[in-house]
Amino acid sequence: MMNSIKINEKDNVALCVEKIGKGDFVMGITAENDIPFGHKIALKNIKKGENIIKYGYPIGHAVDDIKQGEWVHTHNMKTNLSDVIDYEYNPAEPCKLNSEEKFFDGYKRADGSVGIRNEIWIIPTVGCVNKTAEIICKKANEIYGEKCDGIFAFTHPYGCSQLGDDQRFTQKILGGLVKHPNASGVLVLSLGCENNNLDSFLPTLKEYDKEKVRTLVTQDVEDEVESALKIIGELCEKASKEKREKISLSQLVVGFKCGGSDAFSGVTANPLCGKLTDKLTALGGRVILTEVPEMFGAETLLFNRAKDEKVFNSAVKMINGFKKYFKSHGQVIYENPSPGNKKGGITTLEEKSLGCIQKGGSAEVSAVLDYGEKCTESGLNLLTGPGNDMVSCTNLTASGAHIILFTTGRGTPLGAPVPTLKISSNTQLFNKKKGWIDFDAGKVLSGENFDKLCEELLEKIVFVASGKERTLNEKNGYREIAIFKDGVTL
Repeated sequence: MMNSIKINEKDNVALCVEKIGKGDFVMGITAENDIPFGHKIALKNIKKGENIIKYGYPIGHAVDDIKQGEWVHTHNMKTNLSDVIDYEYNPAEPCKLNSEEKFFDGYKRADGSVGIRNEIWIIPTVGCVNKTAEIICKKANEIYGEKCDGIFAFTHPYGCSQLGDDQRFTQKILGGLVKHPNASGVLVLSLGCENNNLDSFLPTLKEYDKEKVRTLVTQDVEDEVESALKIIGELCEKASKEKREKISLSQLVVGFKCGGSDAFSGVTANPLCGKLTDKLTALGGRVILTEVPEMFGAETLLFNRAKDEKVFNSAVKMINGFKKYFKSHGQVIYENPSPGNKKGGITTLEEKSLGCIQKGGSAEVSAVLDYGEKCTESGLNLLTGPGNDMVSCTNLTASGAHIILFTTGRGTPLGAPVPTLKISSNTQLFNKKKGWIDFDAGKVLSGENFDKLCEELLEKIVFVASGKERTLNEKNGYREIAIFKDGVTL
């Protein structure tokens, strides 16, 4: 097996795919240092101030002279990024593939949407009824669990003492969950006196199926658990009559997320997802890419694939809006990557971003979505939101993702309310964390063909979407939500 990879012919660094010792030969040169697994080695002498090139693009610059064979990382390189930027629209030719139509077995809902699970969800309007929701959920599963794919409560600490946009964020995300088609039925559980009471929350849903969405104000009934179980029993009875039908894969909404990334994420798992993006969008499918701060430094590659100038302007507004959000809180825009990313070999945000956006493939950017906005456009959609794993996964779910493909180099057990398929960037992680990781993209490093691996991943997605297989987050009960907060708490 090779001990290093040069990703692009323009690169002046290579990626070490095993731990390198001082004196070892790497691509015909001698290593001047011990170099950790996943880190970079200089392929030539690089002068102070000269750009470090990876993926064919600058990922930062040298802060000292770097000799050929030396380890390249935070001690001798730094980001090139600075502040809010003015952008020009330079449209590039998007990827256009012919793709054979594929199908999965899903549920057709009354509102015309489709789901891949037949679950009952309990959505608290406020954190005050979290424990009540959990008690109801446990009892309901014991009584009615066999009538559906499971009953789940998604608790959170918000819904009261919030103002303005902060409360609207909460309502938008909860509304997206309430209307999600993976839920056959939903119980909206209220305390009664919260800011986000039913009189405030329900109008934000606009039109909704009142047969699917039921409500309960716990202050208005003598026994809230008994009352809730009666409602859930009725929802489960309805769910038990739902049947899977053959549905075009173009109806599947796929969300992409990366977390606990390493230097291989942008070489194996993320490009694999990019190939999948191109296949799905060629079918007319919808895919969603989020984590706006992890587009910084690579955003122009996405901008130039905008389908028109209106989408381009929306993408620029999204990027610069998030930069201004950082600055409004007195924070450095480019305070990234995380300590775990750096330990895994990612040095600068440009390097992380260039790897991150690989998940978007070469597809045309068809729409830019606000936080929690429903995805309706075929093609690649950019979703406004932070990079935080739990907040991002919740955001993707609220925007309508049926399934999330989550790439990782270091591993995480985190799961969203929807199936969250974990893809490892390296085989070592896949072998180490069998209880976390669903699919190994690290096989690329051992010579596995990318296209063959993409077909295997697509087949697995169809199996998961059709209910023939559950992801590990589902099997392990890892289902959490987190809501973006930016405001005053009363």
